[in-house]
Amino acid sequence: MRNILAVDIGSSKTTAVIANYDERLDNISISGVGIAKSKGIKKGAITNIDNASKSIKQALNDAKRVAGIDIKKAIVSISSAYTKSITSYGIVNVPGNEITIKEINRVIQTAIYNANIPQEYQLLQAIPYNFKVDNLSDIEDPAGMSGSRLEVSLHIIAAQKSGIENLKKTLQLAGLEIENIVAAGYASGLSVLKEDEKELGVALIDIGATTSDLAIFINKALRYTDYLGVGSHHITNDLSMALHTPLADAEAIKLNFEEYVKNEEDLIEISVIGNEEEKQKASITTITQVISARIEETFLLLHKQIEDSGLKNKIGAGVVLTGGFTNFYNIKEIASAFFEGLPVRVGIPKNIDGLFENLKAPEFATPIGLLLYGKKEGLTYEIDSNRNFRSRYSLEEITTPVLTKEPTKKTEKEDIKNIMNDKEPGLLQKLKAWFSNLF
Repeated sequence: MRNILAVDIGSSKTTAVIANYDERLDNISISGVGIAKSKGIKKGAITNIDNASKSIKQALNDAKRVAGIDIKKAIVSISSAYTKSITSYGIVNVPGNEITIKEINRVIQTAIYNANIPQEYQLLQAIPYNFKVDNLSDIEDPAGMSGSRLEVSLHIIAAQKSGIENLKKTLQLAGLEIENIVAAGYASGLSVLKEDEKELGVALIDIGATTSDLAIFINKALRYTDYLGVGSHHITNDLSMALHTPLADAEAIKLNFEEYVKNEEDLIEISVIGNEEEKQKASITTITQVISARIEETFLLLHKQIEDSGLKNKIGAGVVLTGGFTNFYNIKEIASAFFEGLPVRVGIPKNIDGLFENLKAPEFATPIGLLLYGKKEGLTYEIDSNRNFRSRYSLEEITTPVLTKEPTKKTEKEDIKNIMNDKEPGLLQKLKAWFSNLF
């Protein structure tokens, strides 16, 4: 039995969840939860380390008090505001003609070595999405297969080095060590997506207070991540400016919009900004127009991101919405009009033991996903934020560091000989690069 602490630092709230995980029974049970208003966070990025750490402390102390334990290491989410998607490829020869976990680790490490990661970024997660053994492609798991050559296509989530350092400093100031850092969109996917959706292809959109995280899964693997600096709080801002009312009143209008729509009255009474004792009348028609304009813009931008990914035609299962924005009135039906016939549903966290009632909501998809990440939910292979190789085969786990020096010339020449027989596009450029390294 071990304890897992998940910390999700969102733009509006910081959540800490503690769970007990019985590895023998593969059973996880929540024992403590703490939620605090986020401070020092803007559009998913840390803008004040001291204030952000105080929010974490508050949430953590509440969770520890409920769970009755002390815990010092956390699995932490990071917003896509800090990250970018990179694709890379690796190829290795297979000694003995049998593929083991070591060969799988080695080919993934080779793909990371070949990746073009910008200087100001570092590897956060590396997730394989296609293995190829000799001439057989689209292999989900090559472990135990026979073959002389193993190739991999790899999706790398790279994160800004400065963002990672600021996150570490914030956690340290809150009295925590980082066990692992996980992309928020990936964590949410673990929490709300079904296996069939991930296999058929699905776009997960996690819309929070000020940010939206996009994660596209195809053939059960994460293939693409992106970020949009728009969320539900933008509706509040729009209402405040359009109606000349304080932000608190605008937020209340947004939250109660369903009641207003169902009410036959077209006018409601709200405060005037700058003088909250003075009242004014606001038209439901005007409010509807303001909200509709912002929602339409948000979904149009998200649809464009899906198109820009180049994977839209592979999304067979449709779009899954999660995050606090999905609590808005009739959001599923509204979203359906912007995704050109793709099915749309609202995703809620998987029901795990001890899941408190208030956590059974889309806005808690990420922290629940972090707990599932800790128990290796849905994991086949991955290089994590510590640059360790993670596998569902726990007894054979490897912690070989990412390659830091060039492979031997013998290995490179063998790989070149194999590549000469491969007709896939782009390999000629890779061949030229390897020749440059050799000479």
